[in-house]
Amino acid sequence: MSAPTSRSRALNPARWSFGIQILLGLAVGIAAGFLARTTGAAWLTSTLTQVGGIFVQLLKLAVPPLVFTAVLVSVASLGQVTNAARLAGRTLLWFMGTSLIAVAVGIALGLVTNPGRGVDLTLDGAKTPEDHGGWTDFLTGIIPKNVVGAFTNGNVLQLVFLGAVLGVAALKLGDAAKPFVTLAESVLQLVQKALWWVIRLAPIGTAGLIGKAIASYGWNLLQPLATFAIAVYAGCLIVLVVVYPILLRTVGGVNPIRFYAKAWPAIELAFVSRSSIGTMPLTQRMVTERLGVPGEYASFAVPFGATTKMDGCAAVYPALAGIFVAQLTGTHLGIRDYILIAFVSVVGSAATAGLTGAIVMLTLTLSTLGLPLAGAGLLLAIDPILDMIRTATNVAGQMVVPVLVSRREGILDQEAFDQPAAPLTTATPIPDPVPVAA
Repeated sequence: MSAPTSRSRALNPARWSFGIQILLGLAVGIAAGFLARTTGAAWLTSTLTQVGGIFVQLLKLAVPPLVFTAVLVSVASLGQVTNAARLAGRTLLWFMGTSLIAVAVGIALGLVTNPGRGVDLTLDGAKTPEDHGGWTDFLTGIIPKNVVGAFTNGNVLQLVFLGAVLGVAALKLGDAAKPFVTLAESVLQLVQKALWWVIRLAPIGTAGLIGKAIASYGWNLLQPLATFAIAVYAGCLIVLVVVYPILLRTVGGVNPIRFYAKAWPAIELAFVSRSSIGTMPLTQRMVTERLGVPGEYASFAVPFGATTKMDGCAAVYPALAGIFVAQLTGTHLGIRDYILIAFVSVVGSAATAGLTGAIVMLTLTLSTLGLPLAGAGLLLAIDPILDMIRTATNVAGQMVVPVLVSRREGILDQEAFDQPAAPLTTATPIPDPVPVAA
């Protein structure tokens, strides 16, 4: 009886691991996308678009309450963490340090590959993005005009600001703020539970998103931008498979292969969903349950990283895009310009939190360099394809830094890190936020 039972479970897709389900969805999406494109089946393209759109919309639906409560609770929870100021400071330093390394990789690849040289494209037909993302817009956009507007518009940067301010206020008030923080913790757990149900739909969403991209773009649109697209993927992969492993091995003293084996479900989901925030509950689960980062510290580092730590979108990509647009327009970039790119990447990375993709960060970089914003409109055509690897890089970095900081501070649970990863199932509980003590 055991053999047939084992065989039936192996043939049951519901029993397959989350990663296998994602890969299956990817394969189905690729096949369906090519079928729709080669046969001209408009109904299939429309179906794939609707399936992918519904999945992304479900992720976006949870973003405002998730970001607000996660940041609020994470800041309020710092009162429970030993050496909280030290951990927060180390985290910020590692965020900035790894971003500098990532932007250096992007600049180096841009100088080596020259992605805009010989490209026969004109900016005349490129639509200038509505959100220019200038420094003034970025700074003034942090503070919402009203609280309700921040939630209804889904402006993540403003929600981070509100959550951080109220979290600090809760820390200062102490007992008087405990009922409010408890309510926020309950809302956070409810949103995480509901969002986990959405995450379980990722294999279906993957088929729709990948299929739609292939059916809509194919290879025709990529041909004139092939060098740029390859450079973006190469830059992100260098950060993923070279920079992060070196840091994990030399600085953290942990096995990078084991890290990726355990962190892979979150990286995989980030690749197909293109949402660091939508992946955040799974990221926190991987960090605490599989990688051994203490929950008290992870409840601060993961939400904060999901809204500000963007090595793919805010470092590698804008560096390459700035060089691409400069070469396309015949603009010479000097040492000062490359320093400005690095500065913008480190200081302005939180600007990417407001929108899906990296359009705000890109326009911020172009406006700082004095390059035409129409270049951003040109690159928007292939942005969904590039955003997959960018977001995967973002999420990987959001897990690398807490592991490094925990290891350096001697609080990493090495036994949890070393033991084999438990299967990822819906029955696995989501780590609860740490309550604020009376």
